Amino acid sequence: MYDRHMNAAAAGKWRQATSWNGGAPSRRYFVLSALSTTAFFQSCCSAFRRRTVSVVPKGAHHISWLTVKAGTLQAGKEFGLDIDWASQADETDVEAQIKIVKSLIARRVSAIVLAPLDKQALVAPVRQAMQNHIPVVILDSELESDDFVSFVGTDNAGAGRLAARRMGTILGGSGKVAIISSMPGSGSISERERAFQDELRLLFPDIHVLGPQYTMYDVARAQEGTEAVLRAHPDIRGVFADNESSSVGASRALRSMKGNIAKLVAFDSTPELVESLKKGTVDSLVLQDLFGMGYESVHTAAMKLAGKNPPLKIDTSAILVQAERLNSPEVRRLLFPKSSETPGEGS
Repeated sequence: MYDRHMNAAAAGKWRQATSWNGGAPSRRYFVLSALSTTAFFQSCCSAFRRRTVSVVPKGAHHISWLTVKAGTLQAGKEFGLDIDWASQADETDVEAQIKIVKSLIARRVSAIVLAPLDKQALVAPVRQAMQNHIPVVILDSELESDDFVSFVGTDNAGAGRLAARRMGTILGGSGKVAIISSMPGSGSISERERAFQDELRLLFPDIHVLGPQYTMYDVARAQEGTEAVLRAHPDIRGVFADNESSSVGASRALRSMKGNIAKLVAFDSTPELVESLKKGTVDSLVLQDLFGMGYESVHTAAMKLAGKNPPLKIDTSAILVQAERLNSPEVRRLLFPKSSETPGEGS
């Protein structure tokens, strides 16, 4: 889990290992007579060039990704790296994300941090980057491949099981539950859905699951989809929304449908979702350490660039939060990371 004080020493060691000191090279060139004038200037430019880590998220506008971005910028500052935030405009545009990765390979960036929109479609571009000696760290959603440096993110299966156990408890072990999701093909989303359903079957076999219903990271579609499924199945007693946009849309749907008794277990947080948790529209939130996820992904890239071997998998953890825990230090650290530039209630 992210701890900026614990990682300050690591940042200093990384700069020393890569012969950096505040952005200036420590290596000196003594054999000028063996170099032509052109080669000499090329060497100087190379020595002074800062390394760039390009971060390719799934999206750029949701609070979740803004929090991840704040973490990457913090790590870039500490490890002396330039952070290039390279996002496609549409969170469902897999082809656009592939083109971005290929363009980064052509630019010869120092390293890539990628949150793949599709667990299969991004395998080939990632392999191409690795073959071109550009290390790739996978963020948030796993690939169906092991041809990358490290995976940094939530244990999404574990998070799905957390949500399932809460849902089974509040429903008393029986009833209908709807899943409101984002899009098929996403590694993180697929893991949450699969684990949620598997855990319910194992521990609460009398709960029947409907869905998932995909709403393509669109809050309005998530609200409309939730309202539609609740009207079609008025006996639904629970809703699981497995990402930020679906959670916001589902909570709005429950507020709009007066008298509906469905319990909502939601994923991620925004000021609106926190307020809905306080008022009881949302039963509970599964919170990820998004700032830490961003920080550790760049930290991992920095380790690789320094010639070290980072862990193959870094679990940044997730917790389930109910209204009575909102003021606990652990929860406030996740909701309002001190270095985050994201909107919210402040720390």
